[in-house]
Parts: sequence; structure tokens; C-alpha cells
Amino acid sequence: MIPGVLTVAGSDSGGGAGIQADLKTMLALGVHGMSVITAVTAQNSIGVQGAWELPVEAVRAQYRSVIDDIGVRAVKTGMLSSAELVETVAELIAGTDAPAVVDPVGVSKHGDALLAPSALDSVRTALLPVATVATPNLDEVAHLTGVRVESEDDLRRAAEAVLAFGPRWVVVKGGHLAGDAVDLLTDGSQEHWLRAPRHDNRHTHGTGCTLASAIASQLAKGQTVPEAVMAAKEYVTGAIAAGFALGAGIGPVHHGWNLG
Repeated sequence: MIPGVLTVAGSDSGGGAGIQADLKTMLALGVHGMSVITAVTAQNSIGVQGAWELPVEAVRAQYRSVIDDIGVRAVKTGMLSSAELVETVAELIAGTDAPAVVDPVGVSKHGDALLAPSALDSVRTALLPVATVATPNLDEVAHLTGVRVESEDDLRRAAEAVLAFGPRWVVVKGGHLAGDAVDLLTDGSQEHWLRAPRHDNRHTHGTGCTLASAIASQLAKGQTVPEAVMAAKEYVTGAIAAGFALGAGIGPVHHGWNLG
């Protein structure tokens, strides 16, 4: 059977990030993608022009509809804009027997806020404790923990601060640092430093969604967390290298680059 993976995230009308990026990634990696839409955004290559959160009842109904009939081998979360949504999804994940990859989305690629400040504490106290893997970027680490990463030497301190909230593993994404694209994966005892060449390509919309979905896809296929993250890093690096122009701003990564 083809493993099923469920993404719980917002819709990106431009198709570069969010639910759309998640489902493309899952297809490219050979799993069956399913979705719980948490919000609808009016979004393109320039920015986010509007966002509308779905009612908690709609989110819960979508989740239960999939879990109760089809089941899942992994869950991935993305945009959860309010404390109520964060706490609801955390509760649902806690009752699901599958690994969960939490991408604590705070802002879009263009700098648009996608998480209410009042929801940050719910991410810390409810969502991160149920995560198998958390995948914050440096801005998200700063908002969640107060740790500012200026160099590779700070990545370990950032990871420790995120792990203190309870996820089993954390990937601190160092893509905003100078030099090679280096990420740190750790559970507090094991460390894996993941390096890739930095590609001179501005079209990187959807990178964070894509990485988290790729990790969830590999976990669903039975890989260990280190194996899944390493495979996901390789996939995302290729997608970034093949990113393409779309519209007048920042284009998306190419989710189908590996399909020939």
C-alpha cells in the first residue's frame, strides 16, 4: 500500500507553499497526500494580500474524516494562525498514532505575519510537545525562544532552546546564514550537521513547507528520523536548484525536479 501523509496547513493560492507545496512534495516522493485546510490565503509571488482562518469545527471535521476512515502514517503541520487552532491541532495529533512533523510557521517568505502573537505560547506549550520533529528557521527560533543565531556556533544553543519545549527532535534551519546551507538535526544527544551548497537562485518560495513535508513523507515510508531528514534535505536542495520564476516576485522551488 502507498503510505498516507496528512498535511494540516493553509492554502497558498499561488501554489508555491502551504497545502499546495505539501501535496506536490508528497506526490514527488511517492506517498499519498491528504489535507486539512486551516486557512485560505490570497497569495502570489509578491506577498500575501489576505488570509482567512477556517473555523475550528471545520478543521477538526477534516482531520477526523481522514483519520477515522483512511488513517495516516505521518502528519505534518504548517500555518496555524490562532491559539485556538494550535491547541486543537495539538490535541488531535496527540491522539494519532503517527509521527508528527511541526513546521512552526510564523511569517511568509515575503515577511507577512501568518501567526498571531497570542498563539506563540500555545505553540510552545501545546504543539511542540507533541512533535516528533520540529523544523523552525532562524526567525521562528528567535520568536519562540529569544535565541538569536548569528553564526553556525549558535545553532546548537538554538536547538537546545527549542528542545526544551518538548519535541523529540529539532532541525534548526540555517539557510539564512552566510556560506553553505547548513542545518542542525539533534535530539539533545545525537547531532547531525547537514550541509549543502548554496545555489544562486532567488526563487525559493515554499522551502520550509517542502522540507517538512519531505521529512513526513520519508517517515511514512519507514525511515528513521535522521534518515528521513537527510533524504528530505537532498530533495529540497534539488528543488531549490531548480526553482523557477513565476510572476513578478519570488518564484517557487521545483517540486517535481526529481521526476525527470
